[in-house]
Amino acid sequence: MKAIRIYEFGEPEVMKIVEVERPVPAPDEILIKVYAASVNPADYIIRKGGNEGLKPLLKLPMGLGIDAAGIVEELGSEVTEFKKGDRVYGVPNYLDGSYTEYLAAKSNQFAHMPHTLSFNEAAALPACARMAWSGMVEKARVKPGQLVLVHGAAGGIGSLALQFAKAFGANVIGTASAHNADFLKQLGADEVIDYNTQKFEDIVSDLDVVFNATPTTTVDEELRLRSVKVLKKGGIFVCTHGVWPNEEFKELLAGKNATVLMAGVDINHYHCLTEVARLIDAGKVKPVISKVYPWEQAAKAHRDSETKHVRGKIVLEIQNED
Repeated sequence: MKAIRIYEFGEPEVMKIVEVERPVPAPDEILIKVYAASVNPADYIIRKGGNEGLKPLLKLPMGLGIDAAGIVEELGSEVTEFKKGDRVYGVPNYLDGSYTEYLAAKSNQFAHMPHTLSFNEAAALPACARMAWSGMVEKARVKPGQLVLVHGAAGGIGSLALQFAKAFGANVIGTASAHNADFLKQLGADEVIDYNTQKFEDIVSDLDVVFNATPTTTVDEELRLRSVKVLKKGGIFVCTHGVWPNEEFKELLAGKNATVLMAGVDINHYHCLTEVARLIDAGKVKPVISKVYPWEQAAKAHRDSETKHVRGKIVLEIQNED
């Protein structure tokens, strides 16, 4: 079978489509014929050699990609929730990579795809959906009538967090650049703040939840401090990456009796993706795709992703659904 592998860290050109051995599923795994995967910031961070947390875990050669959609080809002897031929979506085993024609993964990391989506559409969801669901639904426990602010609302995680909050009855404000304002309103945003020309703290206050979905490389301590300041007493600040609070941040949290939580920790993938599929099939949530590339153009897709101005997700089509 063919798969994208990297044999050195560096620019997009280090990704090569090569012949590798087709994996055999372990008893608790399924073998998936992959039709599509999507590009996430984690992919190019790993491709470049990783951040401080990832570097010790990376071993060459290795694959890339943290979500996929496809068809169950084989079942491990212990798998009972799927059958051969099921259309599924989910995440591969850690650092195995999903830019591949076939992957073997733990069955509890996948779920049945939404019936109303294509493989390309479904592949745009898993990695971002688990973060948005974990943060907005499981951690913040968003409720009807609450006031929620989503930073980075036009991105892969942010666009889903916004839709989940709306699906659960919240009033949602999104921050984004001006050209994404109409797009976010179409997703259900009640208000959009242009982060280039407006300060959100001059416009909103007494928020129940602030969900920070901005890329890790662009987040600074100032944004966190400003976010806590607009929370109501007892509010919740959710971040999609680690928060190492300084003394000022701790004092602000204490003064607001606010809670800071990290999305994506200890999530049940099967449950999360099953619930997301229900919302999608009910017409309450939809995937957002910026562009679909054939996987032979993975380097170009990575360059687009690295601009950090992608609306929703970039998808790599591994095999044509027709």
